[in-house]
Amino acid sequence: MIGKIIKGLRNPRLLLVYILGNKTFRIITDEIYLKIKYKLLIKNNLDLKNPRFFNEKLQWLKLYDRKQEYSQMVDKYEVRRYIEEKIGKEYLIPLLGVYDSFDEIDFNVLPNQFVLKPNHTSGDVFICNDKSDINYLELKKEVNQWLKREYYWLHREWPYKNIRPRILCEKFMVDESGTELKDYKFMCFNGEVKCSFVCLNRNSDNGLKLDFYDTDWNIMPVKRHYPNSGIKVNKPKNYDKMVYFAEELSKDIPFLRVDFYEVSGDLYFGELTFYPASGFGEFTPESYDELLGSWIRLPISEN
Repeated sequence: MIGKIIKGLRNPRLLLVYILGNKTFRIITDEIYLKIKYKLLIKNNLDLKNPRFFNEKLQWLKLYDRKQEYSQMVDKYEVRRYIEEKIGKEYLIPLLGVYDSFDEIDFNVLPNQFVLKPNHTSGDVFICNDKSDINYLELKKEVNQWLKREYYWLHREWPYKNIRPRILCEKFMVDESGTELKDYKFMCFNGEVKCSFVCLNRNSDNGLKLDFYDTDWNIMPVKRHYPNSGIKVNKPKNYDKMVYFAEELSKDIPFLRVDFYEVSGDLYFGELTFYPASGFGEFTPESYDELLGSWIRLPISEN
């Protein structure tokens, strides 16, 4: 909290965003809340009547494209059943346990390496490389904070609103780097993959790097919030299968990001995301915000 306040003092807009997240402001409608937050973070007015930009259209979709199955699709536990039915359970990362509380976790039966994450938020994860290094008091505090998070209120992402919070324990996996898993993230527009991006060096001292690729696996000259890596990663062995599955999973959906991993030549599903960066991730150059926005065909709405 102190860190957020310090950042806010340096950047008044961020301080206002932090204040906006206070429970007091939950009385504000989703539409008004998103208009304020969009203005603070993107620095433009949010046009919901004639949205053109990618970030703009994601805000529109939060408000006007609400289907019950979306909640299952973003729930990191319930989505496993969805993926099993759609493409097959062999593409799921092995699940070691699912828990309603920290005290339910029996660390004695877990392997030396594993991954903990909540099913109902984004960005929260604990990667255990060695059980002997765990500070259980600190970990319990962190996990309990996860369980208390009401993620919907942070960005007004409706699919998260009624998810039952749980903790997942998954098998620890790394790719050929031996230290991490590269994320292959496919951007699907009305059921068609138009581009993808790769996240790498997530756990390095230099921080996360992100590179966009077109469908011919050429690097695109664009940044989104995070810096480019400066390298071109090899096209994944399962690229064509990734594209096929991504398009199958995103059928009849205006926008969906579908994530995969590749480990020793095997393909694994990551997650489904309706609102990357919650529609507040700036593009450089800004023209890509409009280009990607032009790829989304919004459904007819009575708004």
